[in-house]
Amino acid sequence: MAQFFEEFCHTDGSDPFPIWQNKTISSCFNKLMLNSLPHGLLAITSACYLNIPRCSRITSSTSYGWGIRIVVAFLMAVLFVLDVVIVGLLHLPTMYLDILADGCATLGWSVHFMSLVVLQKSVYSATRGPVCLLILAIMPVFTLTVTMVSYCQDSICLDISQPFSVMRLTLVASQLFLLFVYFLAFAVPCQAEHVELISVNDSDQTPLIPGGVHFGQDGQIVGDDGATWLSRIFYLWLNPLMKRGQNMELERPSDVCLLPCHLQTRVVRQNFDRCCGKSRHEEVAFEDEAGHRRREDLCKDGVFRERSEIRLLPVLHKAFGLKYYLLGVVKLLGNMLGFAGPLLLSSLVAFMEDSQAPISQGLWCSLGLFTSTLLSAVLRNIFTFEVSKVSLSARAAVISAIYRKALRVSSTTLAQFNLGEIVNFMSTDTDRLVNFFNNFHDIWNLPLQFAVTLYLFYVEVGVAFLGGLGFALLLIPLNKVIATRIMKNNKDMLQSKDSRVKLMTEMLFGMRVIKFYTWEHHFIQKIGDCRKRELSHLKKIKYLDAVCVYIWAALPVLISITTFVTYVLLGNELTAAKVFTTLALVGMLILPLNNFPWILNSTIEAKVSLDRIQCFLRLSDQDMDMYYSTPPEEPLIAVQLKNSSFSWRGADNTNLAPSEASSPDGTFLLHNISFAIKEGSLVAVVGKVGCGKSSLLAAIAGELIRCGGVVYVQGRENGFAMAAQEPWIQHGSVRDNILFGKEYNSHFYQSVIEACALTEDLNILPGGDRTEVGPNGVTLSGGQKARLALARAVYMEKDIYLLDDPLAAVDADVAKHLLEKCLMGILKNKTRILCTHRIEFLDKADIVVLMDNGMIVKIGSPNKILPEVEPVPKNRNKNDNKKENGIYEDEFCEQPSLIHCVMGEEQKQTGVVTCRVYRSYWLAVGGVLGFTILFFLFLMQGISFFDMKIGLSCCPSLNGPKFESHLFENYSTFNQNVNVTGQLEFYLTVYVSIAAANSVFTIIRAFVFAYGAICAATVIHNRLLDRVLKATVTFFDSTPLGQIINRFSSDLYSVDDMLPFVLNILLANIFGLLGMIVMMSYGLPWILLLLLPLGVLYYKIQHFYRHTSRELKRLYAITLSPIYTHFSETLTGLCTIRASCSSLRFEEENESRLERNQRCLFAGNAAMQWLDIRLQMIGVLVVTGLSVIAIIQHQAKSIDTGLVGLSLSYALSITGLLSGLIFSFTQMETQMISVERTEEYSTDIPAEPQHGSLEVSSLWPEHGQVEFQKAVLVYRSGLPNALDELSVVIQAGEKVGVVGRTGSGKSTMFLALFRMLELSSGKILVDKVDISKMGLEQLRSKLAIIPQDPFLFSGTVRENLDPCGIHSDAQLLDVLEQCHLMQAVNRMGGLNAEVGEKGKSLSVGQRQLLCLARALLTQAKILCIDEATASVDQQTDKLLQQTIREKFKDRTVLTIAHRINTIMDSDKVLVMHAGKAVEFDTPEVLMQREDSIFYKLIHVHSE
Repeated sequence: MAQFFEEFCHTDGSDPFPIWQNKTISSCFNKLMLNSLPHGLLAITSACYLNIPRCSRITSSTSYGWGIRIVVAFLMAVLFVLDVVIVGLLHLPTMYLDILADGCATLGWSVHFMSLVVLQKSVYSATRGPVCLLILAIMPVFTLTVTMVSYCQDSICLDISQPFSVMRLTLVASQLFLLFVYFLAFAVPCQAEHVELISVNDSDQTPLIPGGVHFGQDGQIVGDDGATWLSRIFYLWLNPLMKRGQNMELERPSDVCLLPCHLQTRVVRQNFDRCCGKSRHEEVAFEDEAGHRRREDLCKDGVFRERSEIRLLPVLHKAFGLKYYLLGVVKLLGNMLGFAGPLLLSSLVAFMEDSQAPISQGLWCSLGLFTSTLLSAVLRNIFTFEVSKVSLSARAAVISAIYRKALRVSSTTLAQFNLGEIVNFMSTDTDRLVNFFNNFHDIWNLPLQFAVTLYLFYVEVGVAFLGGLGFALLLIPLNKVIATRIMKNNKDMLQSKDSRVKLMTEMLFGMRVIKFYTWEHHFIQKIGDCRKRELSHLKKIKYLDAVCVYIWAALPVLISITTFVTYVLLGNELTAAKVFTTLALVGMLILPLNNFPWILNSTIEAKVSLDRIQCFLRLSDQDMDMYYSTPPEEPLIAVQLKNSSFSWRGADNTNLAPSEASSPDGTFLLHNISFAIKEGSLVAVVGKVGCGKSSLLAAIAGELIRCGGVVYVQGRENGFAMAAQEPWIQHGSVRDNILFGKEYNSHFYQSVIEACALTEDLNILPGGDRTEVGPNGVTLSGGQKARLALARAVYMEKDIYLLDDPLAAVDADVAKHLLEKCLMGILKNKTRILCTHRIEFLDKADIVVLMDNGMIVKIGSPNKILPEVEPVPKNRNKNDNKKENGIYEDEFCEQPSLIHCVMGEEQKQTGVVTCRVYRSYWLAVGGVLGFTILFFLFLMQGISFFDMKIGLSCCPSLNGPKFESHLFENYSTFNQNVNVTGQLEFYLTVYVSIAAANSVFTIIRAFVFAYGAICAATVIHNRLLDRVLKATVTFFDSTPLGQIINRFSSDLYSVDDMLPFVLNILLANIFGLLGMIVMMSYGLPWILLLLLPLGVLYYKIQHFYRHTSRELKRLYAITLSPIYTHFSETLTGLCTIRASCSSLRFEEENESRLERNQRCLFAGNAAMQWLDIRLQMIGVLVVTGLSVIAIIQHQAKSIDTGLVGLSLSYALSITGLLSGLIFSFTQMETQMISVERTEEYSTDIPAEPQHGSLEVSSLWPEHGQVEFQKAVLVYRSGLPNALDELSVVIQAGEKVGVVGRTGSGKSTMFLALFRMLELSSGKILVDKVDISKMGLEQLRSKLAIIPQDPFLFSGTVRENLDPCGIHSDAQLLDVLEQCHLMQAVNRMGGLNAEVGEKGKSLSVGQRQLLCLARALLTQAKILCIDEATASVDQQTDKLLQQTIREKFKDRTVLTIAHRINTIMDSDKVLVMHAGKAVEFDTPEVLMQREDSIFYKLIHVHSE
């Protein structure tokens, strides 16, 4: 180091770095300390303000002082550049010193100039700006004054014959003058300005004025906006949040700090959209210029004009690239400072070896270590936090882009992907892509770091470094092979994960069906097969990772051995300084080599995920301008279709939609549709099941592909009001579902409630219209869901209403009420298109459209069309004027299954992760396997330290005058009898042997750890799946679907991949830090005086941090589920959302939910850096303390050079280990929260009692008698009894129709019979056997049910009919024929035809028929029918009822009916009221009693 300063500064060798020279400050000290250092601080501090958000609401011009300071900063940078030019022309001896000083000054003033430009347009413009910038900008006055004095003392600078020297004097004088102007400009008073409030979010509106920490009105921190430079560096603005976490006050997402303005989701999305637009324009311009404009290859008059493709990578580059790439400069500076450590260590060890060296040399080395480690820590911390901000913005942009793409793509195109895949796009793929932002700079940094390290290696050991380098280069081909295999297995694993999540999602949607039919074991096997495939690929990835870990862990030993052996064999002498400098460089060389496989793996994962997301974003958007035509000549036409043909088939030629109509070539079409509808008309569309009614409404709404003809809809820009055949209900309150984003109008709202017959229902609900309904309305009955969806459509107040069979799920009197009060009442002036099978209510329709096989057969008045559809019921036109008895209105609607369920937000655990969670993971890994891992880790680390450090610390004395090694004292007799070559051979043999043992232990530990991680992933998933499938139906009805899916996707991903990775690092850090402390204490015992207080401080800081970090992770997890839930709801209700033009509102809702999640993630990243900078400071103190103690011991002549070098080489890496330990521990703890969440579901959710105390014969029930004995069932304590001492006996073989008003207990009977809910008291006997004493599987397998809501799983027709494969093809075809489905199934392709996700390839009516066929296969003695034919036409219904009577003639049949003709031929009718049986007799007897409820029902229906 002394030689370096002597040559660089041209000073005397006796005093290479003088401070005072020639009665003034020396030029070297002036240039390096007074010039370069202040300007470097000016550059770093100014750079901290470059990301201050621009304030667009400043209502007046800023102070003139800002402009003057900007000009001064620019001129200062120019003057220093001119000085560099002059120095180059003069060729002075100190030229490089002057260039360094001027370069630092130019950089400092250039960055300061840019920061002033940014600050002038920010909230700082209303002030003079940060005072710290003034102080740093004025500090160069000292160096300029010293330089001015030096020039004045030099006669050459005053000699006019030396123009360049005079110019340098003039430049310095000008710079001093400019600094005086800068100070005056800062003193200029600010102009009074008005800064408007900037809304940070809905709950906070506060002016963003400068200050240390910003708070909203409710005490929330507004990110780091406006924080001072000191607050930014040490994250003082985050202290209030950290205190909240320490005080356990982080309970809700609203307790977390608000995002800075430029990170808000709305701002990020707008910037991303602008970049998308620019990217598209540039691409189009390029293609036009080249003459190769790409056109879409769609059918004539197709839906899409051209692809609105987002090329994700270029757009991300355009949106975030500039700032992100500039951060690379900060990383470069930090890494360059990191290289100073080994060089200064070499100088310090050399100083300690020389007992005559002046103490100033040691002090300068110590100061250099302090400065370099401090600046390196600050720069790296700034880089990490700023990169996390960029990745946060990219995450918001990608998730928003995926959501908006889903809203803009037609249903036919979107059907290429299933729900599980799209959810994975948002979760796993986005996370992998965003995580790459943290690793991108390593792609260029690692090779650069590698090259610089190799150069320093060469400086230390010469060509001997080539021996160690050879081993590293030989690993490159092996890395390529491993990377290729990892990428392939990654793709396969993601595909298996998609399949599993898709199957899991469908299973959760159809959980009631699974429990009714006891298919749990079948689905456990199906999901288990998917999981096995997923884990097989994960296992390969983990084992390949283990190979990488082994290779890179063994590499330092191989490089060290080869290098030192080569160096000694070349005749060189090893010294302590050279050994420990080389070891430090080996550590720096290993870092890029060790990180390379992880960076490679991260790059591969990001590329795979980018391609998957890009494939989704490449889908074409809807083009409604192309789809719809110009207005017709007749002005009163509301809807017109002329010679129009439509297809459900997507561009990939796969069947994507209902099997309603078919052309000869198998394409599902609507053919030659032509009709016109006038404004205000009521148009009824009728026809048999699968004729194309729903497809016609979808065609009008623009959800199909138009293959020809004309489609016109009046006022389509305002949207339609749509009520789909499968009611789409959001997870929220009843009122929220009806309002659907509109303002609350009390009078109109009540009118809608009355018109849709919801008054009585709201009176029954526990919270009225504020009652929350579950996902997709699971807590409501089918009739309630239909009327709620109808009420939402009515409240929209659109001009055109598309109503797809809203009367199917309601009883006769309610249907009549809806027709009179709603369709012909509140909507009488609207254009209404009604698809229905309830033809008895269509007398008042203006037009009836009869469809068959995808074509319109006939159009005309009801009198002309209805007789052709079905013979008119005898009393359809009778008693037209009979007054309706209002008290029985809506009296016979279906009972909601779980009307009293409470839907709540996901609960967050608090406090530390409990020991139970760690114990569960330990048991999942296996106790023996866990101890084996720890044992081999201990051996590996212990031998590694013994080998790498202790052994090498003895090498310096091999060729020296003394042999001072403590390790090999026992071999002193051996040393007396052999020469140096023998000694070297012996020590190298010992060294290599230890290295070989370490290598064996390393590879064993790596593979055992990977195996243990796979075992844990298998056990945790199996336990979770088993418990969820055994959960009660109340759990599924009260838990949002997104919460459960989150456990099986994000949480399991953490358990599979992230937790083992972090746990591996944690264990290595723990053993590494313990070994480091032992060795440092052994080498310099006095360091314990410093380590003890720093250890206490370290514990306090990490304990303070962990409370907040843990709660932020939990808040992040619970704010993630609503994003998935909302996305799933959106995909389910896309048709309704787009038809009503509500896409923008749903985008805003997604942004709101994403914003809450981003706030938690941002706070977590900030908290991590808050901790990092403090741990870095502890590391700086340790390094400085060690160097000072070494200097003191050097002066006391009591020092072992080898041990000091050993301690210092450790100290250089202690900062990384301290940070790594707490980060890995915190990350492990936060990842353990995923185990905690899975453990919560595996142990705490309510489970059904699986086993009973009573065994019955396999032939049970032989007769089918059902008896309720004072059965009492209550949903929750404090609520009325759903069944109130119900007592009724249903004889074997009886056909019983069940009717009753909403809440009367009809569906509750079925649930109690299947033991979906357990009785509070009483009994249910089947063939005299108490079913409460039987096992659930044995009970449910002997019963059959046809639910009202048909549910099918993805797969073939065969798999949906007979999942367990019990029946033959002949039996399956026979039941299809009996259910009149043979024609439709043959058209699809037979029993092996795919039904699509949730049965989308079939119409709703066809799905109901398939569910009926499924029940016919069971051959059960007791059949429960919950209005299973509501969505089929009356002719098909009549045939089905005949089939049921024939096939179940000797069996007991219970039927909940809405159509009276369905139960008129029943043996008995059971009338329910308030959970009791109020009437139970034959239909004939009840019809003869005028006071009976059933009698009144019949006569209301006849009206």
